[in-house]
Amino acid sequence: MKAKMAMVETPNVYCLISGAAEGNTPLNAFDNTLLEAGVGDTNLMRMSSICPPGAQEVTRDEIVLPAGGLIPLAYAHIDSQTPQMWIASAIAVGIPEDPTLPGVIMEFEDHTRLEYVETIVKQMVIDAFEYRKRTLKEIKFAGVEHQVKKCGATFAAAVLWYK
Repeated sequence: MKAKMAMVETPNVYCLISGAAEGNTPLNAFDNTLLEAGVGDTNLMRMSSICPPGAQEVTRDEIVLPAGGLIPLAYAHIDSQTPQMWIASAIAVGIPEDPTLPGVIMEFEDHTRLEYVETIVKQMVIDAFEYRKRTLKEIKFAGVEHQVKKCGATFAAAVLWYK
């Protein structure tokens, strides 16, 4: 008897989230950014950077993520233990003019201010659309910066979900 294989349903919504926090260790700081972003009690499944065709943007409050659930997302993350250093993470989603085509999600992080990280991640989206020879309708963006006190981290993500 053959076992049936289940296909994973393609997400039809996405939401952009971010968080910045301190912790006693880099892992604690990262965990605290996840809590701040609203995904701290889930298991993250890092995905490559494609937004499904026709996926709609929703707010974090519009989706119910199950505690302990496997949550697909594309994300940027950085941490530092250098006091006074600025760190930033950003996510950008390129929406195509043609809704039957997939969008592109780009993520970027650096030891710098958010303004620079935002410029880079948005240019990454523009480049990805040029490489694909697709017309870009708009760019959705979320990012966060943090000045480290002891051990800080930042996190920005596009959560892909089903509604």
